[in-house]
Amino acid sequence: MTTMTHESYPDDLIRSVLTDVKSIAVVGASPNPARPSHGVTGFLVRKGFTVFAVNPGQVGKRIAGAPTVATLADLPQPVEMIDVFRRSEHLGGVIDAALALDPLPKVIWSQLGVRDDAAAARAEAAGLTVIQDRCPAIEMPRLGL
Repeated sequence: MTTMTHESYPDDLIRSVLTDVKSIAVVGASPNPARPSHGVTGFLVRKGFTVFAVNPGQVGKRIAGAPTVATLADLPQPVEMIDVFRRSEHLGGVIDAALALDPLPKVIWSQLGVRDDAAAARAEAAGLTVIQDRCPAIEMPRLGL
């Protein structure tokens, strides 16, 4: 995989990610319906993805219809994409946790305003696709998905 500049992404890349991926872990999913992470988690569930919420304070509960685990290491099955709702300074730690998974996810997706190019480069060096500062709940309707 080529290292991206993360300034922009071709529509065909975003489309292929959002149509090929079937399972997603949402890191930083909130139980608060007013939070964007809650809305996006519910959107992904309604779109038919297998979704796991990652929030250590909500283990065993459901967030927007998704079962919740404490950490990526606690996922009950492999996921293809990790959608990150944590501040940029936490993205590197999330990517490190993702790189410890076996099998590795295919995609790291960070939400609007979340970007860490050094962490993205680590993920890309391991063969993962990285999309930063984008929202699947915006991109899917924009692309007609």
